[in-house]
Amino acid sequence: MRFRIFLLLLPLVSGLARAADLPALWAQRLKTVVAVEFYTETETERRPTVAYGTVIDRHGTIILPPVTVNPRVTPSQLKEFKVYRAGGANGVPAAYLGQDALTGWHYVRVEAPLSAELEPITDFAPAKPQEPAMAEDVWGIGLRNKDEDFQPYFLMSRVALIQGLPQRTAIALQEVAGPGLPVFNRAGEFVGLAVSSFGQSFVQFSRLDRSGTPVVLVNVEESSAFQVAAEVLPYLGRVPTNVFGRPLAWLGANGLQPIDPEVAKFLHLENQSAVVVSEVLEGSPAEQAGMKARDILLAIDGQPLPRLKPDRVVVAYVEREIERRVPGATMTLTVLRGDARQEIRCVLGDEPKLTNEAERRYFDRIGLTAREFVYADAVALRVRTSAMGGVIAHFVKPNGPAGVAGLHTDDWIKEIDGVEVKTFAAAAGKLAEIEADPARTEFVLLVSRGGETAVLRVKLR
Repeated sequence: MRFRIFLLLLPLVSGLARAADLPALWAQRLKTVVAVEFYTETETERRPTVAYGTVIDRHGTIILPPVTVNPRVTPSQLKEFKVYRAGGANGVPAAYLGQDALTGWHYVRVEAPLSAELEPITDFAPAKPQEPAMAEDVWGIGLRNKDEDFQPYFLMSRVALIQGLPQRTAIALQEVAGPGLPVFNRAGEFVGLAVSSFGQSFVQFSRLDRSGTPVVLVNVEESSAFQVAAEVLPYLGRVPTNVFGRPLAWLGANGLQPIDPEVAKFLHLENQSAVVVSEVLEGSPAEQAGMKARDILLAIDGQPLPRLKPDRVVVAYVEREIERRVPGATMTLTVLRGDARQEIRCVLGDEPKLTNEAERRYFDRIGLTAREFVYADAVALRVRTSAMGGVIAHFVKPNGPAGVAGLHTDDWIKEIDGVEVKTFAAAAGKLAEIEADPARTEFVLLVSRGGETAVLRVKLR
């Protein structure tokens, strides 16, 4: 009888022992997390940002979530990076390394002596990471705000769902870590990296008419979702070699959409994933390889597209398959065109200049930041590359002369004072000339917006 009672109590004792180890694991894992503070200098303000990051190597390299930096911001606007240990009041200078296109992570590297005090998350990763089991206990770390010295606190939950989005992502019953911070199992092994919190939908009822309005609540300080370790560890070494994350692989198949279920049934594709190409971009590797609009992509390098739910997730899978490669790499694409399958061999190119790489200049008196017209603008405006020219209104100062005249952000400026400006240099020179002339009281802009052209009179006084 005594032996039987011992056997019954053994799992409980074992569980209590593991629970008793958590304080020791907590103290050690705290060295893998940091808070990162930096400033974004815009035309009219200097805005602080705080994000949470995970240490990935012994050189003090840190990854931050994709949403940390506004995509409209150029790296030159990011200033004064500082890294704080959990519970630390003093920051140590750090350098911004850039963003990786595949993972979306921003990379930062902190200087000594703090780098020597941190522990890379790889120290706590098993040799063969296993996906957490349903209902398994997982825990992580949250950090309070700067005014509380980034005080760490403990979060714990259980895995409720695991899904391909397309990365394998676990969703816990409740928040389990701060976005960008690691998640562990009861043994202290690294099992995933928390991603930005998903929105939770609620219905708000009025006392007057009982009508409901959907409301989305997002917890920006904690997350219940995390990408599993197998989706994180292989990519930690993708440290950018420059702040723009180049080289960037480019195919040029635009507007990918999952195939409509009814169309899939008609084409006898109901048992596989497929993606429709809406547009093949001018001059792109896809165009050069012979891809056509309305081609239906079925496989990459002989591997059928995976079945993922919801159907739209397969689009992200295709995009990631391109982003994980480098310019010059070859992709063999199996497409259905009409009723015939074809193999298309594409040599990926280097993506054209990005908007955050484009030249730009702010003119304070006019209240305008002019930005170089790049390939992505031609795609957005649906014009041929031969029509590329002029500049884009990247920023329009509220209540400034350009704004009062009716200029909007992202308007395409084609002429200044009746003179066509074909290059950024020509436009910047003309605007600088106007701004520097104290006697100038007004000038005109010819702009295009939504396919419509307008003449705007900008009054400087």
